[in-house]
Amino acid sequence: METIKPSPNSPIGIFDSGLGGLTVLKSLEKILPNESFLYFGDTAHVPYGTKSAETVIRYSQHIMDFFQKHETKAVVIACNTASAVAYQQLQQIYKIPLFDVVTPSVEYSINITKSKKVGVVGTFSTIQSNAYTKMFKKLGSGCFVKEVPCPLFVPIIEEGWADTAIAKNIAETYLKEFQDYNIDTLILGCTHYPIMANTIQDVLSNHIELIYSGKTVGIKLKKYLKNQNCENSSNTSQSVKYFVTDFPQKFDELGSRFLGRPLNNVTHIPIV
Repeated sequence: METIKPSPNSPIGIFDSGLGGLTVLKSLEKILPNESFLYFGDTAHVPYGTKSAETVIRYSQHIMDFFQKHETKAVVIACNTASAVAYQQLQQIYKIPLFDVVTPSVEYSINITKSKKVGVVGTFSTIQSNAYTKMFKKLGSGCFVKEVPCPLFVPIIEEGWADTAIAKNIAETYLKEFQDYNIDTLILGCTHYPIMANTIQDVLSNHIELIYSGKTVGIKLKKYLKNQNCENSSNTSQSVKYFVTDFPQKFDELGSRFLGRPLNNVTHIPIV
């Protein structure tokens, strides 16, 4: 489907099943300092990882309808599950330029790996989908890809234990699976995981580079906006508005942990 040509001064939409996508927003703010953003956290339905593909697609369509009404000029799917199972169908339905978090990280890894051996860590659902391995294959990379599920990382991060001895012990247990594969690149295939990056890097060899989806999708989005002459040219300062479908426990605490500052401008959107 042909994409629409939005106004350069329109905001960029970002969505996730919860608040993990705020790590992507944080990266995009640095890479695109003149842009404004709408962040949609579908907190009533978190996590997407345990839902069927049909359900995730339906939830994602409701969010895309919301962004369409707000005339966003591009949308970033800051959720690995939605990127894996809904991205292609959403592309066929909507004219808004769409960016997933899987493809940019794969493209970036292909360009920097020297050993042609890449690791991926993510939730059970993301790893089970084989989204990363499939994308490496689709792009004809010739890379060997080892994917390892790390399901305890998310609860550890949400508990505020990302830099504790417990986190390090669990990371050592999961990441030892990479020991025999000589990887030089590791994709953090969950938007929560950047919070635990220091612990993960401590466990790995220093030569292994961590790949952050916020950074890789930001680079790709910046290039797209420039090529389309769609960069924000107004003199107004960057603004961010947050929309959530529920106020779960620890909402403010989690939000500020992911973003590095308190969440303001939060609006509750009733579930359709």
